[in-house]
Amino acid sequence: MASNNRCAGSDGTPKLEERPCPVCGEEVEVFLRKGRICEESVCPKCGYKFEIQPEPVIVPRQVPDQAE
Repeated sequence: MASNNRCAGSDGTPKLEERPCPVCGEEVEVFLRKGRICEESVCPKCGYKFEIQPEPVIVPRQVPDQAE
């Protein structure tokens, strides 16, 4: 089983799952971590590329000072 360092994390190793290709319907093996694709995969039938889905980053909002 291939592994990608971007997939490694404290919640364990990536999970291999088959997903249908949205173009042709062929089953494609993809690596998931926290339900997101963590390694690129290509459909062997039509060449569709499943791209890495990065985790969203939460940035705190800065609240302006309310000086009176």
